[in-house]
Amino acid sequence: MLPGGSGPPTGRKSASLLEVLAAVFTVHRGTGNHGPPGPQLRLLLWQRTTEPDAGRWALPGGVVRDNEDVDASARRQLAEKVDLRQVTHLEQTGVFSDPHRMPDIRMVATGFLGLVPMDAHPSLPADTAWHSVDALPEMAFDHASIAERARQRLQAKLSYTNIGFALAPASFTLAELGRIYAAALGHDVDVTNLQRILTRRGMLEPTGSTAPPGPSGGRPAAMYRFSTGEYRVTDPFAAFRPPGA
Repeated sequence: MLPGGSGPPTGRKSASLLEVLAAVFTVHRGTGNHGPPGPQLRLLLWQRTTEPDAGRWALPGGVVRDNEDVDASARRQLAEKVDLRQVTHLEQTGVFSDPHRMPDIRMVATGFLGLVPMDAHPSLPADTAWHSVDALPEMAFDHASIAERARQRLQAKLSYTNIGFALAPASFTLAELGRIYAAALGHDVDVTNLQRILTRRGMLEPTGSTAPPGPSGGRPAAMYRFSTGEYRVTDPFAAFRPPGA
């Protein structure tokens, strides 16, 4: 296999090959085998079985075919790992072209950010799993830096776009939405402030229903949803900051 994806091995050539690599994130509610307990941002990785870097974990992707552009290639290759219908957002994050990023092959990579909603549970191949971003395994080649670029892009866009819709379930309580944002941003979020911002931007609306009562009883929490499932820039100058910052 080629280091980044699939295809026959080759020696170093003067011409460059092009691959796509997708950093796909989701927020998981509970505990699992690949990270600490509690809501957490997780990254989709598959484990390599061939050299170089056999045993290390890699981002989904591979070499772009002659008859496709990078966007079509990313979608095709993600479909080999997950149900693509459950990837609600996909965008390019940059080009990675260090001549020595891979041994023996001159390979240029286009990185992508992909998002899967919290309530989606796509089936995965045996070699593929979700990993907490706070406990990532040893990753192949430069995939860790490509994933970090995508994570930073997500964190930035949570401030000035409605990209949260791509991580949230179809309906949610404000407390749950706050936990989703906190997991993705890596710091606590003031739920009241989050509601005020998203409502002012016209991105949040009540569903008219309430959540089932918890074990301690109390007033049922109102359910909300994003007003649109289409990506939009809502405030290009906004920035969520940690409490006290």
